[in-house]
Amino acid sequence: MKKWFNVGKIVNTHGIKGEIRVISSTDFPNERYAIGNPLYIFFKDQTEPIELIVETHRVHKNFNLLTFEGYPNVNDVERFKGSILKVPEDQQGDLDEGEFYYHEIIGCSVKTNDGQIIGEVIEIISTGANDVWVVKREGEKDVLIPYIKEVVEEIDIDLKEITIHLMEGLLS
Repeated sequence: MKKWFNVGKIVNTHGIKGEIRVISSTDFPNERYAIGNPLYIFFKDQTEPIELIVETHRVHKNFNLLTFEGYPNVNDVERFKGSILKVPEDQQGDLDEGEFYYHEIIGCSVKTNDGQIIGEVIEIISTGANDVWVVKREGEKDVLIPYIKEVVEEIDIDLKEITIHLMEGLLS
């Protein structure tokens, strides 16, 4: 069975020339939304996706705006609203050492280097400078962990475990 990974959600149309607004959930928007790149749209009530080829890509405010080959008009893309854009696993490129896909980090348990369990990564926020991991804690407020070398000591994707150095004030 083919494995699929979310790259964004289509939230609206933009203008009249077939442009759609995407809230991106990919680590690599410039590669995923590159002109000529195939993306696959999944509708709520369908099991098979539709392949779309990116025709244009630009960023406007906090959205990625895309058009697709063969869909030149707002009426052609109106039905795309609320659907999810995905790529198959084989479209994921190799990463350099120390780089990870979001889906590899989300769901990892986070513990301190002295064994204290903090919680589980539930979301990743891209700040521009560095990513910030939202960690859900049992019975407490979520905590934000910056993905910087001073804090993150080890990531074991196979064990789904992340070991951090607990800097003063990080949990408060």
